[in-house]
Amino acid sequence: MLDIKFVRNNPDVVKQNIKNKFQDEKLPLVDEVIELDKRNREIKQEVEALRAEKNKASKEIGAMMAQKKIEEAEALKKKVAESNGRINELSEEEKEAAKKDMEQMLDYIDTLNETIKSYYKILSEDFPKFLNEYINTPEMLKQSKISVSCGTIYSKMYKQMWYSSLDHSIAVALIIWHFTKDRKQTLSGLFHDIATPVFKHSIDFMNKDYEKQESTEELTTKIISESKEIMELLNRDGIKVEEVADYHIYPIADNDTPCLSSDRLEYTLSNGLGATEKIWTLDDVKEIYDNIEIQEDENGIEELGFKDIAIAEKFVHTMSILSRLYCREKTLFTMQMLADIMRIMSDNNLINISEMYNLSEKEVIEKIEKCNVKNISNGFEIWKHATDILTSEKMPEGKYFVNIEKVKKRYINPLVRYNNEYKRIKDISEKATNDINEALEYKTAKYVFLDFDFK
Repeated sequence: MLDIKFVRNNPDVVKQNIKNKFQDEKLPLVDEVIELDKRNREIKQEVEALRAEKNKASKEIGAMMAQKKIEEAEALKKKVAESNGRINELSEEEKEAAKKDMEQMLDYIDTLNETIKSYYKILSEDFPKFLNEYINTPEMLKQSKISVSCGTIYSKMYKQMWYSSLDHSIAVALIIWHFTKDRKQTLSGLFHDIATPVFKHSIDFMNKDYEKQESTEELTTKIISESKEIMELLNRDGIKVEEVADYHIYPIADNDTPCLSSDRLEYTLSNGLGATEKIWTLDDVKEIYDNIEIQEDENGIEELGFKDIAIAEKFVHTMSILSRLYCREKTLFTMQMLADIMRIMSDNNLINISEMYNLSEKEVIEKIEKCNVKNISNGFEIWKHATDILTSEKMPEGKYFVNIEKVKKRYINPLVRYNNEYKRIKDISEKATNDINEALEYKTAKYVFLDFDFK
């Protein structure tokens, strides 16, 4: 459940998150929860005052009895009895208020649309209760304000469902839990993107990390260690930071490209479900997911793999389509444009690194739209309403353009059962080989641009 302090201090954030998930009917619950919390705290204050008064009166009664002031003592005893009655009455009201409060509290999962909730159910029949407490820490909830789309969702060039970095992280955790039932590995999956700033991998472009797109990961341990809420939970559960801060140490959670890991599996499934492009249905996702098992790779290391060649081919085909979409012209343009905007604004002290981590994408966009430096607000507005991108093999004059020769190619060559052995799909399927090669050989136009410039 959402932490009541977070709801109390950040009602607009909670409401916006509900709106983002098209759950407007749940908006009144936020105010109800806050009102119940207020009443609960009022009850506690009154009870504490009555108990303090009762304790004082009890001392006075003792003194009166010692001084033979029987009538005065009896009158005070009557008042104490009345206080006891009021305390009991308030205590019952407090219990009811707390109970109702807890019942009304908004679970983050409940704010999600039905597609995502159904998707989570496919990934894991049971939702591990221990995850909820970690999900509802401030550091994790910040990820609900960041889209996995790397900023593309804010332009008319794209048609995508809202899917946050937190949604992705929860799904990765559920996959790991489904296959391992291991808390530490599951939490490592939940935390793996905790160091993600606004516009996600666009900030990697600002850091010139085009090919790995991992430039912010080094902050993961720091963010976890400096979180009071997360550390309290980890200490309570007897888990060390180093056991959950690096998901790379768990091969089911993550491994080297082109192996299949929980992370790669998740973003392929969710992006094919509509986070990037609506390619398959929930039934397709279930068919693929139910065909996956833990196998052993060429080096005897555990890895997720497929039981059936046809299902593996289906997965690889969609993966190939998505791989090309990740590095298509308009996507690379958007990521580099946002990276340059963040850099220019940072250079002009209009935004700083901490704000990239603490503000929501919508709050940062408000700053961009008000920015009067180097035509940024105008360029962003043109991009926001553009329906397509412009390309050229010659350098455009007087236009902001993007020219990225090397960028990370996200592709997967999964294991699959074959004649009682585990083989790479490329070694046994011509169809899958062609799909993977198409993903690897995909090229964009040399120059990508729109009709504006940052001067």
